Amino acid sequence: MRLFIVPLILIGLPLAEIAGFVLVGRTIGLWATLGLVILTAVAGALLLRSQGLHILRQLSAESREGRLPGETLVDAAMIVVAGILLLLPGFITDIIGLALFIPFVRRLVWSAIGRHVVILGPSGRGGYRQTREPSGKGGGPGQVVDLDEGDYTREPNPSSPWSRRKREEE
Repeated sequence: MRLFIVPLILIGLPLAEIAGFVLVGRTIGLWATLGLVILTAVAGALLLRSQGLHILRQLSAESREGRLPGETLVDAAMIVVAGILLLLPGFITDIIGLALFIPFVRRLVWSAIGRHVVILGPSGRGGYRQTREPSGKGGGPGQVVDLDEGDYTREPNPSSPWSRRKREEE
């Protein structure tokens, strides 16, 4: 079912954007439509810059406090996607991009996709610890293996073509 969605988006979105151009062009005219497309691209670049600087300040503050900036990084990623969508020509992508600049919409999107994401952060012992519990089938905490440096060693395979002994023999 999911594989059907990707071709639908890749074919359907450009067709919907073209239909949007035609409808808006008929309503407000060619030059106004082109001006609107350029205006949204410039607005997207300005919003991306201002919101990006705000996110960088938040990331810096959370790093100074020693916290993992998980939610801030997700916000930053959504703002980058929103800016890219605004830079692309088209009214549907502009509407989605403008919506992603609204913090409430970003929280809604994160609540929808966040349960499928596991955020790992460095622990004090050199391994990793899980900072968010995964949900759904197959994604339990038992799949995360935390090893110290001494818990795992790898012996070189002498028959490997990349081993030193093999190269020195040749």
